[in-house]
Amino acid sequence: MKRNSDFSLEKFSTEKIHAVDAKFEAQKIAFAPLAFQAIRALLDLGIMKAISDSGEDGITVDELVKKTGVSEYGVKVLTEMAVGMHVLLLKNKNKTEYLSLGKIGWFLLEDNLTKVNFNFTNDICYKGAFDLTDSIKNSKPEGLKVFGDQWTTVYEALSTLPPKEKKSWFEFDHFYSDIAFPEALPIVYKNKPKKLFDIGGNTAKWAIASCRFDPDVKVTIVDLPGQTAVAEKNAEEAGFKDRITTFAGNILADSTVLPPEPDAVWMSQFLDCFSLHQITKILKKVHSVATDKTDVYVLEPLWDKQKFEAESYSLQATSLYFTCIANGNSKMYRYEELVNAIEEAGFELKTAHHNLGSNCYSLLVFRKK
Repeated sequence: MKRNSDFSLEKFSTEKIHAVDAKFEAQKIAFAPLAFQAIRALLDLGIMKAISDSGEDGITVDELVKKTGVSEYGVKVLTEMAVGMHVLLLKNKNKTEYLSLGKIGWFLLEDNLTKVNFNFTNDICYKGAFDLTDSIKNSKPEGLKVFGDQWTTVYEALSTLPPKEKKSWFEFDHFYSDIAFPEALPIVYKNKPKKLFDIGGNTAKWAIASCRFDPDVKVTIVDLPGQTAVAEKNAEEAGFKDRITTFAGNILADSTVLPPEPDAVWMSQFLDCFSLHQITKILKKVHSVATDKTDVYVLEPLWDKQKFEAESYSLQATSLYFTCIANGNSKMYRYEELVNAIEEAGFELKTAHHNLGSNCYSLLVFRKK
């Protein structure tokens, strides 16, 4: 299949920004941790919500103090920073100043993508990000120690994370994958596979969606033991205990041998959890049990296939989470490098469906060469 790998990269190859604006952008980076925490405080203390509720007319500092119970000093330092970030607007009417919500503030308060990213950064990444340099040097997720010293990857720690952190992790993970399911399901089940392997099946979201979509399919979830236990519970609660089974094991371990001859293999936002070398190793295992008619479906957000720069930026930032928290050696991939790693295992790309799920996902379909 002929591949065009850089059709959306033009926006990254030139710069049109003026020097004075570039200097401002540099200051945003220099103070980024403080800016982030200011927004977090505005949200946690209810200040942002109170400003939003005031509508276009806005609200005074005195009124915010009365509504939120936060001191005048606290309201002022936080809102002044937010005004500088253009999160809030400062208006003067009849010699009285009013604060109102700007467009950026609206996205921070109401946009699901922004909220999921913000909570994930705060609860999972923020403290560990301080160790990013050491993570790069050592090829290890040095920031993971904020959750305990016993883990080598975040996936081993998921079942033991505190409730708030666990909620933020799974909301982040599911937000980015689940939104593509409605468009992916008709593509996967067009060929009516009866036996599907869901590798990295996590909490059984795809397996359950599959059973609801196709009454004949049986799904085997392949994942770590902690995750398969959760998947089994969710499958039973959804009424699909007889159609969803699990296969517990570490996919990278040499001792792990997959069951034979699936009709289809599904991997949703799974391969970005591994290095390119590991991706090839995983796909070689899949290759060893696949038939010539087995379809292999890979659903991934590829940062060079995004329509909007905000989505590319989010994915590029997510790579740093993999570096310092998740495993130390994976990232959000570009189209060409991911396809090459899979084809190196003996597969051939047959079709590529881009811009699924609010335009951010690619579904790649492979078969044995």
